[in-house]
Amino acid sequence: MSFVRSKIKNEIVGVGVTDTPEGLAQIEMPQCAATIWRRQLGSEFRAWIDALDPPKLPKGRLVLRPDSVADAVRHLCDIAGMEETPERNWLEHDIAHLAERFSGIMRSPYLRLRLDPISTNACRKFHIDAIHARLICTYRGTGTQYGISRGDQDPQRVFTLATGAPMIMRGTLWPQDPPSGLLHRSPPIAGSGETRLVLVLDPIFDLDEAD
Repeated sequence: MSFVRSKIKNEIVGVGVTDTPEGLAQIEMPQCAATIWRRQLGSEFRAWIDALDPPKLPKGRLVLRPDSVADAVRHLCDIAGMEETPERNWLEHDIAHLAERFSGIMRSPYLRLRLDPISTNACRKFHIDAIHARLICTYRGTGTQYGISRGDQDPQRVFTLATGAPMIMRGTLWPQDPPSGLLHRSPPIAGSGETRLVLVLDPIFDLDEAD
């Protein structure tokens, strides 16, 4: 795993990059604002998911235990009318695997899972989420964009996650100091005809937090 450690004005902006899913756990390193699993989706999967009509993409927002994710995602795919294919099976398995690994890293008994087909400029402003941490993975379309904040300004240099590369980012409720100085946003795609499919996972430590 490679790791770029940096600090700007009492904020951490270190980003860990790993070639294995185990490396995502480096988010707990003291100076790590985010970790990225550097992987590429298979060409057959990308051709399949890119060819789907947007209404066939699964959509939902649920709070559930990690071991319930596989069944829940399968149900969302059924609702969308997605045909049973090896690519669909891989998608369901991958989301369940990421949920299990993320909940283990966060030590959270529940997760908030969101699957969103996005064709607008959703969350187009750079920001840090008001949560403990978040995992984001884009299965179709342009990946999440991120960069280093200097003061109140947007990042001058913007990076775009590869499609299929999961990223865990610290939020403002991360318990250790200093705070994260890494901002992110959804890429601006309005009017392009592009529809993204984005997975978002948040740790839930108490169901009272789930609203």
